[in-house]
Amino acid sequence: MIPFDFDYYKPASVQKAVEWFQILHLQGKNPMYFSGGTEMITWARRNSIQPGAVLDLKAIPECNVMDFKKDSLVIGSCVTLSALSATNLFPLLSETAQGAADQTARNKITLGGNICGQIYYREAVLPLLLANSRMVIAGLKGMKEVSIHDVFFQQIRLEKEEFLVQIVIDRGYLSLPYVHYKKRQIGNVGYPLVTVAALKKDNQIRTAYSGVCAFPFRSFEIEQALNDPLLPLAVKIEQAIGKLPAPILTNAEGTASYREFVLKQTMAEAVNVLEGR
Repeated sequence: MIPFDFDYYKPASVQKAVEWFQILHLQGKNPMYFSGGTEMITWARRNSIQPGAVLDLKAIPECNVMDFKKDSLVIGSCVTLSALSATNLFPLLSETAQGAADQTARNKITLGGNICGQIYYREAVLPLLLANSRMVIAGLKGMKEVSIHDVFFQQIRLEKEEFLVQIVIDRGYLSLPYVHYKKRQIGNVGYPLVTVAALKKDNQIRTAYSGVCAFPFRSFEIEQALNDPLLPLAVKIEQAIGKLPAPILTNAEGTASYREFVLKQTMAEAVNVLEGR
């Protein structure tokens, strides 16, 4: 149960969503956008957030598309992880989405909600980082399309009135060789110790990670180490570990030292498979 009252709005267009957000903000309502709502409900139940109004984006047509436009795959921010897995238009993204939460939760969790969330994992962003995706963002000045690397650093960086409308992925990335590993302490349910997504383009391996640090990330420094042709694999991995962007997590799923052990093994698996060993 959410222990406070709030107003609920469901705009039918991008323009109306931005306009209503601005009006509600000026009224002191502390409005929030949401697409899936699972994380917002969790934080609200804990009284960690208290929006006076929420704007449900699921009635906006642009936020629900999943189709090809010329040479790009366009996915709306309100497309659920279950729908991504079922259509399988971008296999690495589909497999990553399939590994997030359980089926009931994936029926509600949206791609945009996962990208814009606050929990550590946000695994669906990993393939998008690897594919140099573009983000379509709506705000007071209209819509803009920007590189994911310009707006996602540890978390999505949007202005208060902005929201994610669509993700655009070049068609060429959809059929590249890839691997996806999600390592848990026990079984196939629960948060990961380590999630690694990787693909190979132009004979170079790209990797992205979740569960390792307190945020999902792709590191060009790690990729440089893993693609060094002069080093044996064990040395590559040691150098890559030295390039991590933040301390390794210790939490209920595992200690930092155990995570590092699992991460090294998983890196080796990814490189071996993508190099055809």
